[in-house]
This record gives sequence, C-alpha cells and structure tokens, in this order.
Amino acid sequence: MTIFVDADACPVVDRTIRLGRAHGVPVVLLCDTTHRIEREGAQTVVVSQGADSVDLALANRIGPGDVAVTQDYGLAALCLARGAAALSQNGLVYTGENIDALLLARHTARKIRGAGGRLKGPAKRTRAQDEAFECALAALLSP
Repeated sequence: MTIFVDADACPVVDRTIRLGRAHGVPVVLLCDTTHRIEREGAQTVVVSQGADSVDLALANRIGPGDVAVTQDYGLAALCLARGAAALSQNGLVYTGENIDALLLARHTARKIRGAGGRLKGPAKRTRAQDEAFECALAALLSP
C-alpha cells in the first residue's frame, strides 16, 4: 500500500505524511513544476506543467490497495477504476456509490459557469474538516 497525494493546493499534506508514517505506509507527493512541494518523510514526484499532468501521473502510478488523496472527482474516478481507494481533503471517501453524482455535480457547475453564472466558492477550512480527513484516512490505513 502507498498513499499518493495530488499535492497541488492540498491542505492536508503534512497530516497525510504523519498518518502514513504512523501506519508504516509510504507517501508519494505528486506536483507539477510550478507547485514543487517537498516534505521530509515523503517522496516527491515532479511532473511537467500542463492540464491534468499531475492527475495522469498519479493515475498511472496507483494500483489496487493504494490510497489517493485528491479533491478532483475525475481523478478519484480513475483511481477507483484501478482498484484503489480515494479520499478528499475533507474526509469524504469516494466510492462507486457516490462518484457518479459527484461527477454530475461537477459537470453541472461547469455548465453554469460556462453560461456566465457564478457559484459560491469553498468556505474557509475548518478544524472539523481536518479531523474528518484524519479519521477517514486512519480508517483506510487500518487493516
């Protein structure tokens, strides 16, 4: 098992490394050349800048039994298709039961924005989100 983190703009990198270390699970951070993220206790993979370059690199590396940390629903769907678990930075475990609805919501939001509509952005990160993430990741890492 390995934890792969879509590290560009990910607020839980340090928490992921700490939990990975506590469970003896290696952590790989993936980022592009404009968001180089390096942390002690994790391997960093830097890929070329480009649309979805980090997502594709992560999807090509992940396999059954691995865990992906990402806020990207499309990447989460790719990881699930490869037999991996996927988790959002807020503690939502992506599953076959919820991924289709999440992808549809993303598509609908894109259509609204494309038509000139505006959507409310994300709220400020809370301690509850950090705690939910830690609980969910710990549950995925525990046998």
